[in-house]
Amino acid sequence: MNDLELITEAARTVGETAQALRTQGLKSWSKDGGSLVTNADIEVDSLLKAMLLQARPEYGWLSEETADDPARLERRRLFVVDPIDGTVAFKNGKPWWSVSIAVVENDRPVSGVVHAPDVEETFTATAGGGASLNGAAIGASATAAVQDCAMLGDAKMFAHPAWRTPWPPMRIAARNSIAYRLCLVADGRFDAAVALSSKSEWDLAAADLIRAEAGAVLTDHKGRGFSYNKPVPLMPSLICAGPALYPLILDRVRHIDLPN
Repeated sequence: MNDLELITEAARTVGETAQALRTQGLKSWSKDGGSLVTNADIEVDSLLKAMLLQARPEYGWLSEETADDPARLERRRLFVVDPIDGTVAFKNGKPWWSVSIAVVENDRPVSGVVHAPDVEETFTATAGGGASLNGAAIGASATAAVQDCAMLGDAKMFAHPAWRTPWPPMRIAARNSIAYRLCLVADGRFDAAVALSSKSEWDLAAADLIRAEAGAVLTDHKGRGFSYNKPVPLMPSLICAGPALYPLILDRVRHIDLPN
């Protein structure tokens, strides 16, 4: 079984586990920093760690729900995992959550899966092998205008009066899972996604590969690309869009200096 087959099977298995735990009734609490976590997040994380590291004991491990071990920095390959991305949606019975698993090698994802169980969508990619949704090839949109584009982001942010140039009317929607947002840009259902707040490597790694193989562009708001397995696994922001739309969005945001 190759890496993509391994992580895809694992994602589907724990997706069913998460749904079953939700049906039984979740326990939830706030982590340090205020983000929501449930017993399902913790159980899915434990299951994934056991399954994946049993199959690939030489790989490192980085996950939202596991205490970080700096030993990962010495591993040539590692799993980068968000066991439930979009916990708020998951807890509230909304479908916009996903299981995100990437294999990272030499700072870049080489295999990735984003599985959204409630909508029965599984996005997969390998480096150089294209991206797919439920086995069918996908590609980013060719939209070349900001006006009336399908945008994933915070409507209040776009409407803020401090922008140098006001944003034109767009079809703005929200999806809790960051990984799923990027996949929706990768398959062309949305033209772009913008978030001007920090994101973690586990939010992005699998979807970064999927969008790349689908022809979409992903950087921070200054136009810098992402690398993975860093000592501090954070990215400052994100812009993801089809290749024609991306530079138009970057021009609107790259002047911003975000707090560290």
